[in-house]
Amino acid sequence: MIQEAMGQDVADGDMDSILERNIQQLRTGKVLQGKIVGKAGDDAVIDVGLKSEGLVNKSEFDDFDSLEMGDTVEVLLENLEDESGIIKLSKRKADRIRGWERILETKKEGDIVEGRGMRKIKGGLLVDIGVPVFLPASQVDIRRPSDIGEFIGKTIRAEILKIDEDRRNIVISRRKLIERERSEAKDRLMNNITEGELIKGTVTNIADFGAFVDLGGLDGLLHITDMSWGRVNHPSEIVRIGDDIEVKILKIDREKEKIALGLKQKETSPWEDIDLKCPINSRVTGTVVNLVSYGAFVQLQDGIEGLVHISEMSWTKRINHPNEMVNVGDEVEVVVLDINKNKQEISLGIKQTEVNPWELVAQKYPPGTIIDGKVRNLANYGAFVEIEPGIDGLLHVSDISWTEKISHPNEKFKKGDDVKCVVLDIDQEKQRVGLGAKQLSEDPWLHAIPDAYKPGMVVHGKVTKITNFGVFVELEDGLEGLLHISELSDQKVENPQDVVKVDDVLDVKILRVDMEDRKIGLSLKRAMWGDAEQAADDKKEAKTRDDGPTRGGMDEHGALGTDRIELPKSD
Repeated sequence: MIQEAMGQDVADGDMDSILERNIQQLRTGKVLQGKIVGKAGDDAVIDVGLKSEGLVNKSEFDDFDSLEMGDTVEVLLENLEDESGIIKLSKRKADRIRGWERILETKKEGDIVEGRGMRKIKGGLLVDIGVPVFLPASQVDIRRPSDIGEFIGKTIRAEILKIDEDRRNIVISRRKLIERERSEAKDRLMNNITEGELIKGTVTNIADFGAFVDLGGLDGLLHITDMSWGRVNHPSEIVRIGDDIEVKILKIDREKEKIALGLKQKETSPWEDIDLKCPINSRVTGTVVNLVSYGAFVQLQDGIEGLVHISEMSWTKRINHPNEMVNVGDEVEVVVLDINKNKQEISLGIKQTEVNPWELVAQKYPPGTIIDGKVRNLANYGAFVEIEPGIDGLLHVSDISWTEKISHPNEKFKKGDDVKCVVLDIDQEKQRVGLGAKQLSEDPWLHAIPDAYKPGMVVHGKVTKITNFGVFVELEDGLEGLLHISELSDQKVENPQDVVKVDDVLDVKILRVDMEDRKIGLSLKRAMWGDAEQAADDKKEAKTRDDGPTRGGMDEHGALGTDRIELPKSD
């Protein structure tokens, strides 16, 4: 029959080899029931009912040493003969086939399985759940671990994501299982917790601003400010990842699923009786714990810190930064200035531990006292003069000279100049001292100037300044008169510089001496008139005095003209 089927002559000796090949094709890859018939070194000798026994290495058994004669095992027939002529069997492969069959019979996608991490492969881990299955690295945990190798040898619970029967491939996810279990736990947690209660949790993560605590399905935030009543520079000073801690629930936002936690709130706040421990105006001792640009924080006791503002450090020193007075770690004596229990703030002062030198200024420098000081600074409105270290007085521009028109103090002084002044007034509350330089001499406008300069006199003077309304003429050191533009010439003048220049020496006539406004009015054109012109002018001026000003009469500046001209006041 075989010869006919093959269409060729076959010898009887070849028939046996053909039959053996057919048996091999039928049996190879099949799981067979075998019996232990002995041990040969590290191998178990197994009879599977064929013409010879097969060998299976002890590495394929979990309990090789306890195997006995007659024990039955399932093995996979890999080959009827290997290179040594021995039947090739595999118990491990048979176990995998049976395991795969059991998985297909008992499990489906979405079911939970448990296995042991075997080894890392490309993209993830192999996990033994009876058969090797694939756990992608992205599915190992909610937050991808830095090294998935830490799961090798550990029991892993996961959810089946996908089963590929044709390729005998299963993909599992530990992350999805955790997320599902946490979601269920979160719902239970949110339905059962209330604000104010104590709850236990595990620290899962630490940031600069606080620590996250797993409460069982949901992480709550333990902010750094709620860790301790004392100063905390970093959350790691209080807790570590993995710590089991008991915290107080401060606030629950069920809509956003956020929980605020507190650790310090388990204890009584030291601020409750702070007004008894540190009453206002009391002197207390503390330690400088932090410096900022605007002041120094001083710890008075554990959990109680106050601020010494930079303005409260010294009565007299000009402090740019607190480190000019104190350093972190210094023990200092301070005075309690104010307490705000609601905001948990205390204002402290260092300078208040000493006598305020401003309280003695009025005694040491009463009004009328002549002082020798040094110009420390200049402002638009005056010069600040140091009377003694830390005590400045203001020399206003209006108190520098009786006669000079000073626009800025830098016209007379520069920083560091020595200056003699007289104390004019003291405002102790505002810590201000008013100084004067011109008051050191008598006001020349009372007698000297009106006696020396009378209307009608012709005097010499030098042009010092030219403006659009006239010319200032220096009559003597520190004394100027105004030569109005209308008094420059009998002709109409558009620009004073067309008539005079700075430093020109002129003969000018005094028109008036104004004691109230402390001004002297001058005229250039009248100084050049002859006697007849002057007489006519005097007659018109007399008439003006009798009848009042008329068109063509003399104005209040002593000017003749058809239009009345207002003289701007000079600053």
